[in-house]
Amino acid sequence: MNTKALDKAVQEIATRRNELKKIDYNNPKYDDLEEELHDLEDALQDNYGKYLEEVLQEVHDKLSPDTDILLPIAYIAKTYSVSTKNEFSVTSAEGVYIEVDSMPGKETRLVIVPNPVRIILNTKEKQQVVWSSVPN
Repeated sequence: MNTKALDKAVQEIATRRNELKKIDYNNPKYDDLEEELHDLEDALQDNYGKYLEEVLQEVHDKLSPDTDILLPIAYIAKTYSVSTKNEFSVTSAEGVYIEVDSMPGKETRLVIVPNPVRIILNTKEKQQVVWSSVPN
């Protein structure tokens, strides 16, 4: 798997989602940006969907085997913070809700974050990388 190309694809989606959040529906650029975003999301699913689904299945099997996985695009955050060094981060409220067996009663979410592509388990108290395209 070309994880650099995957990372670039996720970064493009994250960037486009951030751009859309900054403008109003009435902005003449909104429809074009939204269409570009949907094209990027479709391309991600076409090019990397199977791979990401396998990765997400592994993560779900470890953390929450009774929870069904969704399409990978669902795990991409609605908004990202991006540092001047192009480091992406998300708030603890981002991601798809899952019930983690080892954390009963806690609100836990899985989210895909780029640069490098990784899956983060979000709780109110902390964020933990549960998978990364870059080996430890």
